Formats: sequence, C-alpha cells, structure tokens
Amino acid sequence: MAFVARLKPQACAFGRWPTIIRASTSCITFSQPQRGLSSSPVLRNEHTFRIAVVGSGPAGFYTAYRTMSRIQGAKVDMYESLPVPFGLVRFGVAPDHPEVKNCQEKFEEVASSPDFTFIGNVSVGSPSNHPDGATVSLASILRHYHAIVFAYGACMDRALGIPGESSLKGIYSAREFVGWYNGLPEHADLAPDLTQGDEAIVIGQGNVAMDVTRMLLEDVDALRKSDIAEHALEALAKSKVKRVHVVGRRGPMQAAFTIKEVRELMRLPDVAFHPVDQTLIPEDLKQLLRAPRRLMDILVRESSQPSPETYAKSWSLDFCLNPKKFGASLNDPSRVGHTEFERTSLSSPFDPNAYALGTGETVQIPSSLVFKSIGYKSAPLHEFSDIGIPFDERRGVISNDGHGRVSREQRTKDATMSYGHFPGLYCAGWVKRGPTGVIASTMEDAFATADAIAKDWASDGPFLRGKEGAASGWEGVQRETGVDKAHIVNWEDWRRIDGAEKEKGKLVGKEREKLTRTADMLAVLRR
Repeated sequence: MAFVARLKPQACAFGRWPTIIRASTSCITFSQPQRGLSSSPVLRNEHTFRIAVVGSGPAGFYTAYRTMSRIQGAKVDMYESLPVPFGLVRFGVAPDHPEVKNCQEKFEEVASSPDFTFIGNVSVGSPSNHPDGATVSLASILRHYHAIVFAYGACMDRALGIPGESSLKGIYSAREFVGWYNGLPEHADLAPDLTQGDEAIVIGQGNVAMDVTRMLLEDVDALRKSDIAEHALEALAKSKVKRVHVVGRRGPMQAAFTIKEVRELMRLPDVAFHPVDQTLIPEDLKQLLRAPRRLMDILVRESSQPSPETYAKSWSLDFCLNPKKFGASLNDPSRVGHTEFERTSLSSPFDPNAYALGTGETVQIPSSLVFKSIGYKSAPLHEFSDIGIPFDERRGVISNDGHGRVSREQRTKDATMSYGHFPGLYCAGWVKRGPTGVIASTMEDAFATADAIAKDWASDGPFLRGKEGAASGWEGVQRETGVDKAHIVNWEDWRRIDGAEKEKGKLVGKEREKLTRTADMLAVLRR
C-alpha cells in the first residue's frame, strides 16, 4: 500500500502528541491545539475504563494512544489475529518505502505503557484463518469491556464481475500480490508465475497500482536490502515482465495516483514511459490547482522523452478503457492471454469528477499476467448479525455516525424508526470510512473516534457496562473462554519474533527477513 505520510520522530514522542494534525502527502506536521479544544484527560468515576481494540494496524494504535491520553487511567487491550502487529504498515507498505514505516517506533512506545496489553494470535468474532491461532467470541468481549473499537481494516477485494475473472490462471488481486511480496502469511503460497510472458496489465490507477507496477519493473538488486519476502525476491529475479499497462476507465485528470508514486516510476533506471493521450490533458496547465498542475506537468514532460523501444523495460498509463472480459491464452486455455476493454469517453475530460461512458468500441491488450487494483473491501465479523451490529455491505463499512460511533436503527416512543448509537461500540480506519487515505488521514480518523469515546465517557453516555459497572477486560475473557494460553502472543513475545527476524536478516544483509508462516513465528517462542 502506498502510504505516503511520514511521522516526524521528534514530534511524536509518546505522551506529547498535540491535538491538531496537519497532513500532506509527504509528512505529518503538528501545531498547538485550537482554542476550545482540550487535550486534558477526562474522568468519570472510580472504575477503570477498559476498552478492547480489534486490530493492530495504524487505526488501532492511533485510537489506543488517543484514548489513553484523553481518559485518565484507561486500559487498552489490543486483539490481533496474527502473532505480529502493525497491519498494513508491515504487510501493505512497499518494501522500498522504509521511511513510511517509521510510525512503528511510535507504536512501540504506545505498547510500552503499563496500561496497554497486546493479545496477539487471537481472532475475535470469526474463526482464526490459520491452524495455530486462538479464537474468542465477540459476545464474550462485549461482556468484559466498557467499549470496543473495531479497527480491523479491509480483508477482501472488490471484484470486476466479468467473464474469466475467477476461472483463468494468471489473474491476481493487487491485495494478494502486495501481501505476497510483503510476507503476509495468508498469501505466502500465492506463487505468481512471472515467467509466462513479457507483458502485464494492472487494472486500476491508484497508488496501490503504482506500487504493483514498480515492483514488476524495478531492478531486483535495488530490493535486496529491503524487507521484501525472500520468496518474492526469488520470483522477481526470474521475472520476464518487460512491459506493463496501467489501465483506467477515466483519464489523467480523474486518476487516483499521486505525483510521488508516478515520479518514482519515472525515475526507475532503464525503464521508459509511453506517451499519454495529450487530448486528455488541458492545454493551459496554469489554470489548474497546484496538485493536478504538477501531476499533469510531469505526464506531459515525460511523454516527450526518447522512444520507449530503446529501453529494456517500459510502462504506460492507458486511459479510457473499461475491462469487459478476460480471454484465454492460445497456448494454454487455462491461463489468461488477453483482456478485452471497451473504450470510454468522458462526460467532461478535464473535470476531476467526470464519468465514463461506453462507446461500444473494443480493444484487446495481450498479457500473461493481470493484476486487479480496483479497491479493498471490509467484511463484517461473523457474529455481527447475531448481535445486531449493522454493516453496510454495499460500502463495506460498519454503519457509523462519521465520528466513529456505531449506528443502529431504533424505535422511538411514537413507534417511528430513527438512528441511534450502539452503546459502547466504535470503529476506526478503513472499516469506518472505507479503504481510502494515507497514514496521516488514518491518524486523524482514529483521533476523531477516540475523541468521541472520551466525550461519551465524560458525559456519562451509555457504554457496554453500566455507569458504575467494573469491567475485567482480558482477564475476564480468559476466565470465561478458557482460551489456550500457549497460543497467546504478548508484546514481549512479539519482540522475540522481531529480534529473530532481524537476526535472520543480518545473515543476508537486510534489515530483517520476515517470517511468512505463523508456525515459524510461534516456533521462535518455543526456543
């Protein structure tokens, strides 16, 4: 995932993060709290506030930090289905973007607090997706906390829904591919065959699509000292891919990629960029706002470079093409051989909100590989329907009020239906707002959820436990469920896994060599 925000280490020390964050695409800057906003901790009664956070990615950690800073003495238990923390920071950020992972240092500081407990290798509300994991019911969690924050991200792919998508080999989702080269256990066995041909298609033109394209074209030697998974390094070293088409339904003025990702691709050695259709770019760039002006300028400038045929590899941004079906290879009918697209026209080519209209004209682009980068999607936990937690299947988010409070329909005194808040239930990150944004926006979003929690606690709002009710947290869940302690990974356990990966990395000149099997991660703890 192309997270493009960086955290300033000196500005983010635990206990000193200010209230207001100003985000850009390159970094996060901080300023003093605005008048009327208080960052002082709030009190409610003599009972300790106990909150469970489901998910250990950026949204979970930022919500945990902010809650601990706003509610005096609050205790946070963080549940993670894998034995290792950090979510998309570990498994989504491209290996050649190590600076984006600096936020892990701040998450370490959060986890070092005596009020924080990491409960790794434990799935909540859904069966564990690996045989070495433990599972606890969401119903049990509800009984032992004042509040729960769902911050478990997006674990599914959006589908194109076109012929050949699920039947032909060689078609992968970007989520699978990114997880594969980043060492996500779920996709460790993906084994994409990069040797079938020299052309690849990436469907979608967001930053994840740019990451996938860069990984396919980058000199593998430039990745050898990164934390890329060893199996991916070996496969990329054998890759025959020389030409990548990055395809979108609309034009450059509507594309979702940012200038940083495009510039990185333009700077790859011995990799050419094919000229874009100039009719899709305004003639007078000076009339554009700064961000689109800079982006269009680089596309125009790079389109005038020497012929791509003189380079070893090349890529293109193919605009106004809508995928209609995947066709089989003539040499192997079980594999993809080409993709058929319908050309589109734009309602207004230079309007960022323009929509695409089909023209009826079709074009085929040959390739032995296709990567679908059309978006991620969150899924409800298995117990949501039994408990009555509403989930918007169309948008792929938990229904909420925009501030992180889980919403639900309720009947008023006059028998009409209205929306209210589900007491004690909150959400943050992609499962709250959808799979968009960068680390900076995830931080802001998580802080908003934590502020809503603190406000509700201070105002005696309804929670899972009554106003005077004590909550036992993880200890109570353990007693009730009898979960096997041998499967539980705490923060010190994670540090041992972390140390083992770094030691393994030293042997091959890398920062770390990720363990890509949960069994191998847990084996470190039995040594």
